[in-house]
Amino acid sequence: MSSKYKRIMLKLSGEVLAGEKGFGIDYGTVEAVCSVIAACVREGVQIGIVVGGGNFWRGRQNGEMERTRADNVGMLATVMNSIVLNDSLALLGVDAVVMSALEMPKFAEYFTRDKAVAYLDAGKVVIFACGTGNPFFSTDSAAALRGAEIGAEVYFKATNVDGVYDKDPNKFADAVKYDALTHDEVLAKNLGVMDATAAALCRDNALAVLVFNLTQPENILKAVTGERVGTLIQ
Repeated sequence: MSSKYKRIMLKLSGEVLAGEKGFGIDYGTVEAVCSVIAACVREGVQIGIVVGGGNFWRGRQNGEMERTRADNVGMLATVMNSIVLNDSLALLGVDAVVMSALEMPKFAEYFTRDKAVAYLDAGKVVIFACGTGNPFFSTDSAAALRGAEIGAEVYFKATNVDGVYDKDPNKFADAVKYDALTHDEVLAKNLGVMDATAAALCRDNALAVLVFNLTQPENILKAVTGERVGTLIQ
C-alpha cells in the first residue's frame, strides 16, 4: 500500500461508534474502525483522532439545561469514547495515548502541542479528548484546531453519510452530492457539514477536509491511499 498522506487528523462521529444500537458503544463497530486505523499505522501513517460524544450526549437534551454545563457533559462523553478507542487499539498492538484539553490525570495526559507532535513522530496514535476544553465549541472545531496545531495534511471527517450534499439526503430524495468544494463555498452555502468556526479554521490554515462514510471503515484506508471517496474540501 502506498500512502498519500504522512499525518492525518481523523474526526470520528460518536454516533458511528454506537453502530446500529444508536446509543453507547458497539464493540464490533469500534473493533472494525480500529482495525483499519491499525492497518494505516502499520503503513507509517501518523494519526491524530478527535472523537465526538453524541453516542452518549446530544447537548441540552431537555432544552432547559444551561449551555455551559451541557457542553461540559459532552466533553466528558468524549473522554469515555477516547478511552474505549485507546483500549481497542492496544488490543490490536497499536501504541496510543489519550490527551485531554482539560486536566484529568487519572484518565488522560494534559494536551500540549509539542508533546502531541513528539508522540506522533514516535509512531503513537494520539487521541484528543474534551474537544477544545471550552463550551460553545464543537468537536469539529476541536479537530480543525488540533489538526492545524499538529501540522496534519488533511482532516478526515468520518460520519454516517457518504459526503457533502446540497441538502439533507435523509430528508430529500433529490439531494445532490458534491465531489469537491472550496472552504469558501462551504461557508457561503451554509452546507452544514461542520460549524462555521471549524470551516473557517480549516480555510484559514489551508487544511483540506475529506468527508466520507464511516459505516464502511475501510473508507479510511481508501482515503489514506488517495482513492476517491466522499467529498474533498480545499
